[in-house]
Amino acid sequence: MRRSEGSALANGVTFVSSATLETRAERRNAMHARDGGKFRPRECSPLPHCAVFRSVALLTLAVAASAARPARADWQALAALERAGATVSASAIDLEQGTVIQQLHPDERLTPASLTKLVTTAAALEAWPAEKIFQTRLATGARLVGGELDGDLILEGAGDPSLDDHSLWILAAQLRGTGVMRVRGRLVVDPAPFGLVECETQDRCAALRRSDSAYNAPLAAVGVDFGNWCVDVRPTRPDAPALVQGCGVTALPIPVEGVIRTIRAGGRQTFWVERVTDAQGERLHVGGDVPAGDAQVVYRAMSDPAQGVGLLLRQTLREIGVQVDGPVVVSPEPLPRDAVVVAEAEGLPLREQLERMLRFSNNYIADVLSLDLAASLSERRPLRLSDAGGMLADFLARLRSPGRRAAADPPVLLSGSGLTPQNRLSASDLVALLAHEYRDTRHFPVFYGSLVVPRDAPFEFLRTGSAAWLDRVALKTGTMDEPRSVCGIAGFLRKRDGGWIAFAAIVNGTSGRRHIPLSQALAAEQSDVEALLRRY
Repeated sequence: MRRSEGSALANGVTFVSSATLETRAERRNAMHARDGGKFRPRECSPLPHCAVFRSVALLTLAVAASAARPARADWQALAALERAGATVSASAIDLEQGTVIQQLHPDERLTPASLTKLVTTAAALEAWPAEKIFQTRLATGARLVGGELDGDLILEGAGDPSLDDHSLWILAAQLRGTGVMRVRGRLVVDPAPFGLVECETQDRCAALRRSDSAYNAPLAAVGVDFGNWCVDVRPTRPDAPALVQGCGVTALPIPVEGVIRTIRAGGRQTFWVERVTDAQGERLHVGGDVPAGDAQVVYRAMSDPAQGVGLLLRQTLREIGVQVDGPVVVSPEPLPRDAVVVAEAEGLPLREQLERMLRFSNNYIADVLSLDLAASLSERRPLRLSDAGGMLADFLARLRSPGRRAAADPPVLLSGSGLTPQNRLSASDLVALLAHEYRDTRHFPVFYGSLVVPRDAPFEFLRTGSAAWLDRVALKTGTMDEPRSVCGIAGFLRKRDGGWIAFAAIVNGTSGRRHIPLSQALAAEQSDVEALLRRY
């Protein structure tokens, strides 16, 4: 099983096992996906809406000119790590002067893991305003007669990664407020804007059959709680069964098989929850013990998030007093010509989605946004995540070659989250992107504000170091365990005189030394950045 940004240390995330449970607040803020699998490389697609790229010619010339200079003993800690068996790509650029400060194999493309999310962020801000809102709607073409709709109710997706059970209650309450008491037809889920996405990654494909985690939910244009069942386990009295409910609904809309036993407070917690899907449908298997006390909340990946959100909405409607007679059907059917919108729920503004994506390395947000981008910038709905990744790669290649066609050897991006180890970026790719964002006065405040300042990082491993490291740096991290280790950092540092430096450093394991310990790789990167801070 591949891990990308995949530990409590790396992300402030605790993934659930039989003995370890997430709190709902942790899941809301930090849950993400870690996937693996093999991809077929695809040619990059044109990105017609990105003709407004600002010039980074000065930076490009500076990088080229620096190659002719004598090599300096820069990035000393990373150079030592390289001699110990790692592969490294690192660069630092003075953004005011447009000059290279120091570099080490800056053009070598390595696996960047979640540093890929910087590209997704920049492309999203290029395509949409920072205040863009994704609106999920309920619509119908049926007549309302005596409190009854005589046809289908349609849930129209918008590709909103932040859709949750609260959104479903908003939709249900608005529908009930129109006087609807019963829907005679079906509840149709339209998975717009990118339809049904093929399974490409190992963990997500395996989750189609079973999952005991939250990270591996298949992608969908409409999915609640990042494509997961939110399960509320409520202890009762010792030796009595605990209640297993939904977080947003009293009764889960899928069967629950097994019993979780309540034991005395302070007892050993052993309960487990697994979602299984087979020919009989989707259901939860549960068992074990839960100590008396507060409720425990866990998340389990749905096998079909679009179907799951439809089932949850139907249950929400039932609990608010609206009966739906027909089944839940997932279909990209066009709205009837006479359809009217009867309810709508707004997701978080794009700026807030990007902040959560970068700050907590949320892979679900990154991949759904990249598919949203591909759908909005192309005449065809993307069928694969790698289609969206190709457009991101083309976007980045154009930044490095302003005014010209993409380079013959463009960066390789097969996902917007960085879950795919086949992604390939160099330190030069990343500092060019950072320089572009720095010079973009419209987008830079949102881009910069989404990065993590170490002193305020949501995870402890960045909150150690010098005062300069803690306060004068804003960055994104990227880590992965399989098939080889990855540890990367990229972002900005403020010079003492108020100037700016863009930097990026990526460390990968090699065939000779597959795993470089995260603590060792990060210590080398931090040591070299702190050396820069002492100089500037």
